[in-house]
Amino acid sequence: MNTKIPVLLVEDDPQLLEGMNTLLVDSGHIEVRGIFTNAEDFLVQFAALQPAVVLMDIGLPGMNGIECVQSAKEKLPSVQFIMWTTFEDDEKIFEALRAGATGYLLKNSSIQSITDAVQEVVNGGSPMSSSIARRVTQSFRPSANVMDTHNLTPREREILSWLGKGHRYKEIAAQLEISEETVRKHIRNMYEKLHVQSKVEALNKVFPGR
Repeated sequence: MNTKIPVLLVEDDPQLLEGMNTLLVDSGHIEVRGIFTNAEDFLVQFAALQPAVVLMDIGLPGMNGIECVQSAKEKLPSVQFIMWTTFEDDEKIFEALRAGATGYLLKNSSIQSITDAVQEVVNGGSPMSSSIARRVTQSFRPSANVMDTHNLTPREREILSWLGKGHRYKEIAAQLEISEETVRKHIRNMYEKLHVQSKVEALNKVFPGR
């Protein structure tokens, strides 16, 4: 049996928090180790609970979720944070990503999307709701000359473009008629060339000027 992914939830709506707790536990591959209604209590306890992933609301009482992520990442950089929020404005999105969030999901996301995102972020991905991924890519001003300076191959540029549109590895593989492992190999090579470790970092480096 695979080890369950240890997750913490931070949400100030107790009813929503309890409902999400139940849904994640029912998924079968997630262990919810703690639930919190504010950032302050979370910061006191989260390190001892040793989560791999945290689902973090932005609109918390007191310290907001973005500030909380920034503080928590300073203590435990390895923990992956997925923002789970109603905010779709560009400022909040990029503040969260700069603070250290790896994923960004809207609260109207399906439970399958959320559980998939938890698995994806553990596997090195940067899950985002499709509308958020669109906002991220639209904020960039792509330049072929900039891309060429990083020595990316045409295939690598093509794959990065698909990633920027929010597509998963298996979807890219299907579109390009190559194996998923080949997609992963191209992405690893791309990250090495760009000296980055995530999709968001790669997009920021290749498409500067947002």
